[in-house]
Amino acid sequence: MNTSQTPSLEHLLGQRRIVVCCGAGGVGKTTTSAALGLAAARLGRRSLVLTIDPARRLAQAMGLPDCAREPTAIDGERLHPLGIEEGLLHAWTLLPEVVFEQMVLELAPTPDAARRVLDNRICRLLSRMTAGMQEYTAAEAVHRLATSGDYDLVVLDTPPSRNALDFLVAPGRIASFLDERIVSLFLSGGRRRGMIARKAREVIDAVFVRVFGKGFHEELFDFIDAFSGMFSSMRAHADGVKAHLESEEAAFLVITAQGTTITQESLFMRDRIRQMRFPFRGFILNRSLAGGDEPLSPESLTLPSSAIESGLSADDLHALAEVERWQARLDREHLELLRREAAEGAFALAAPHLGSAIEDLAGLDLLAQGLIAARAD
Repeated sequence: MNTSQTPSLEHLLGQRRIVVCCGAGGVGKTTTSAALGLAAARLGRRSLVLTIDPARRLAQAMGLPDCAREPTAIDGERLHPLGIEEGLLHAWTLLPEVVFEQMVLELAPTPDAARRVLDNRICRLLSRMTAGMQEYTAAEAVHRLATSGDYDLVVLDTPPSRNALDFLVAPGRIASFLDERIVSLFLSGGRRRGMIARKAREVIDAVFVRVFGKGFHEELFDFIDAFSGMFSSMRAHADGVKAHLESEEAAFLVITAQGTTITQESLFMRDRIRQMRFPFRGFILNRSLAGGDEPLSPESLTLPSSAIESGLSADDLHALAEVERWQARLDREHLELLRREAAEGAFALAAPHLGSAIEDLAGLDLLAQGLIAARAD
């Protein structure tokens, strides 16, 4: 990886095909991901924001319907007033069962084999499991949509946890687990005839019958038997997903905020990304006063008559100004720390503090413009 130059955020949004946003809970990661997608649309790109669980206000701001089976286009009539004429913005709340179904249809050797897998009750249960399936289907969806030709850039908002980066290796783990050498013991009739294999199969059969009942036992064997024809395709596909995320077409960003614990979590995520040989490209310090204009000095403030009538004194106003200056100084110090920790080949920049929650597309656009304009040097 060439680290002689540090690409700007604008360069990443204008040139990369995948941007992955990681971060702890409560740092504004989902909103920032959406703003990055809108910023890319401002640059004339066809962008897609994939999110896991957007806040209701953000979903409403972007016009996201519930339980959509495919990405939703943001109406051009809503983008044009923002000055976005050429770029396009799509968004989708990731549905693991839909992505899993699409993967099976793509990788199964025949349509009949795909239907045999998808119609099985075990498959339906598996595709709805929250633990693990979000991570697996996130990697699958990013790869499929980024290579579909429909979008220039896919922005992924990962789950807010330390385990969020598991999606990077989930396809490989699942492909390794669902390996013919492992599941051959389960397959109807058994493929191995040795005494140890037969005894192992007898034990497995007895356990499943006793715990789940004979019907479940037979459905499980049928599911694995049907799925076995996809093993080779899944292993090759998992390698392709990993290679795509490792390439220079991808960029990983850590969204962070003020606070010792959040900073530690952010540094952990940066180290984890680098250990996994994925392209870490920078920190975004959210809701920060570090990147804006210098806060007003108390001496320059005048108290309006309405404030005086409400009982607010000049001393109160001056105290609030001092608090803002103190917070801005802390944000600048925090940003400098992140810039040192980003090291060569990555940046750290401050997203503007807009003063309130973003509740509409116009507010999201203000954040998008602020991110593009933010200095990372």
